[in-house]
Parts: sequence; C-alpha cells; structure tokens
Amino acid sequence: MNENQEKIIELAKKKDISKMGFREIGRELGIENPQTVIYHLGKLNEKGLLYYDTKNRQRVARPKAFIADKFFNIPVVASGANCGPAVELAQDVIEGYLKISQKLLHSPRPDGLMVVRAIGNSLNMSNLNGDSIEDGDYVIVDTKKQPDNGLYVLSIINNAANFKKFFKDENKKEIRLLSESTENIPPIVLHEEELEELGYSVNGVAIKVIKNK
Repeated sequence: MNENQEKIIELAKKKDISKMGFREIGRELGIENPQTVIYHLGKLNEKGLLYYDTKNRQRVARPKAFIADKFFNIPVVASGANCGPAVELAQDVIEGYLKISQKLLHSPRPDGLMVVRAIGNSLNMSNLNGDSIEDGDYVIVDTKKQPDNGLYVLSIINNAANFKKFFKDENKKEIRLLSESTENIPPIVLHEEELEELGYSVNGVAIKVIKNK
C-alpha cells in the first residue's frame, strides 16, 4: 500500500467512510483532489483490503481469512515474507485477499488459511489434486494441517519461504524437501537436531492451486 491507501485504511478503522463523501475523506486526510480518493478507494476494494458488509458499510479486512458476500476471503501474503500462522499475519505483509467459493474448498470455515504466490519452477511437475504448482500460481495453504510424507508444504528456512514436497526419514533423523521439476533441482536435506539452528519451520500444507493463467 502507498501512503494515501494507508491513510484511508486508518480512517476506515475509526469511521464509517461509506457515509462520507470523497471530498470529506480528502479533507480528513489532507488529500486535495477527490479523484485521488476515488482511485485509492477503488484499489483498496479491488485488493479486498476494504470490503462492503451486509449493511453496505465499508469495512477494513481483517489480517486473517474471513467470510464476506458468501465468499472465503483469504489473505495473500507478500512474496518473500516470513509467512507466520494465518492468525498472526501482520497487515503490512498482506497484498490483498483471494475470493473463492466455499464449495471449492469443501470447508465450512476459512480459519487458518492463507495464500502464497509460487515463485520459480521447483514444483512445476508436482500433482496437487491434479494441478502442478507453477511460477505465479496462487497456492492456498492450511496452516493448521500437519506435514506428512508426500504432502506439499510451505516451509521457512532462514526467513525464506519455499514450497517443497515433504519427506521425513525417522531412521536417518532427517527431513528431505524435494522438488518435482523439469529442471534438475537437488533436494534440501536437514538433520532433525539442527532444525532450530537452521531457522526451519513448516508453516502449513498446500491444499489447492489457483492457476493465474
């Protein structure tokens, strides 16, 4: 968000801006041109950072998944962000909200869900419910689901997020994060006793791919 959008968000937290004219909002925020207010309101609504509730009031989206207009609204985490659990996401790491029909996720609630954009080709030969994970795809992650062998996970190593196929070898006490790619990408192999030292954690399991093309 730019400075003007941040100002509008802060004002919307304090007042019902749906009852305010564009000039009035501009005066409150020191924005002279009402067209500037209209533009930035449009961008905030487009991203889902502002939304209309059932009483047609403008609301600030919460920094976690929520239901509005019969859609799941799932936060899209900024690329490269250290993606903590969805209940702890900071507002400034959220790029916007992905709207998706509840039936597509076969779940009554969106609790614990977040979205991360895939970067690179390390899983472009993967198979998640019939879809590969390709560069630019939106991947829905369930932060409450525990990793298990063969699942695709969002893991963090030294603050860098990545999607990999998870495999834990109990006998060798190692975790292998595997690529499934058209490129020759070697696995990442971690010893269980060094996980904390390496800044490793699993932040959730990939449950659905939303293609961006």
